[in-house]
Amino acid sequence: VHFSKWEFAARYNLTASDAESISIPELLAMASDEDRRAFENLHLGYTETYGAPALRTEIAKTYDGLEADDILCFAGAEEGIYAAMQVLLEPGDHAIVFTPNYQAAETVVLDRCEVSGVALDPDSGWDFDIAALEAAIRPNTKLISINFPNNPTGKIISRERLDQVVALCRRHGLWLFSDEVFRLLERDPALRLPQVADIYERGLSLNVMSKAYGLPGLRIGWIACRDREVLKRLERFKLYLSICNSGPSEQLALIALKAAEQILTRTRAITNENLALWDDFIGRFSNLFEWVKPEGSCVAFVRYKGSDGVETFVQRAVEEAGLLLLPASIYRSEVNAVPDDYFRIGYGRSFVPEALDVFSNWLGRNQA
Repeated sequence: VHFSKWEFAARYNLTASDAESISIPELLAMASDEDRRAFENLHLGYTETYGAPALRTEIAKTYDGLEADDILCFAGAEEGIYAAMQVLLEPGDHAIVFTPNYQAAETVVLDRCEVSGVALDPDSGWDFDIAALEAAIRPNTKLISINFPNNPTGKIISRERLDQVVALCRRHGLWLFSDEVFRLLERDPALRLPQVADIYERGLSLNVMSKAYGLPGLRIGWIACRDREVLKRLERFKLYLSICNSGPSEQLALIALKAAEQILTRTRAITNENLALWDDFIGRFSNLFEWVKPEGSCVAFVRYKGSDGVETFVQRAVEEAGLLLLPASIYRSEVNAVPDDYFRIGYGRSFVPEALDVFSNWLGRNQA
């Protein structure tokens, strides 16, 4: 309710999880003459349920050794999450998620089967205990769901830890669903993890044009998986949802992927500058805030130390200063205790420097 009320009403959406977007003319300026003509002369009929072949071919190039037939497109990442959990899980199954998390990673699964949570620990830099994950596996466990870089913490686990998760899944014959929507926004490229679909035969990698590419208006996401029978089942389920994606969106997504380096260079410049500004801001107001500096994504979880509590604080911030933040209650979990004194920030938008000036002035007036 808080986010839906203020997302487009607040002056500064300082919790936005997407990177700064661009306009259609800006994107078309990056296109080849052939791709621009294809967009301008596009026939507005139905598209293929799997997604346009040219788009799936371009998406497949972002993986190691995958082909177009290993890709199924969706109307954004949310549809992909919903379809995967409906297809892979049944009542009587058990799944494991990590907390805190993107809400759908838990709520959609809870609607299907029993769910256990494994906590990311702020005292260990938002890492998790691999022994706790192994202990959570039951005879009826069917799937583990992960999200790194993590929403809301920006945590990236080590490659060693990811390999341990894959090994557990392989040993127990589990599906590994990996939400990788913030991949390519690592603070240090050396932290970048391989995509699960590349390294595990029962892995599903979720991605989208919305986050690193900053194009959420296209509503183009996808799942990559080497098990084509699973993709076929997902495709059949998609027929009861969006049926197919928007043709213009698919062509624009194709153009964006071909111009990926140009777009990502711009995104990384914005996020790196804004991350430094946030780090300075939190340092200047260390009596109120602390954080584990995010390793990737364009979001972070900040601890609020004020006596009024985080819920009151974020409400006052949006009402008095036009600054939208997401309180910890948005990340409450049915399967785990989540710290209740945090709020999520976003640092992918170009207005962050201006918003932090407003934030600083507002805090200064209120602390005077």
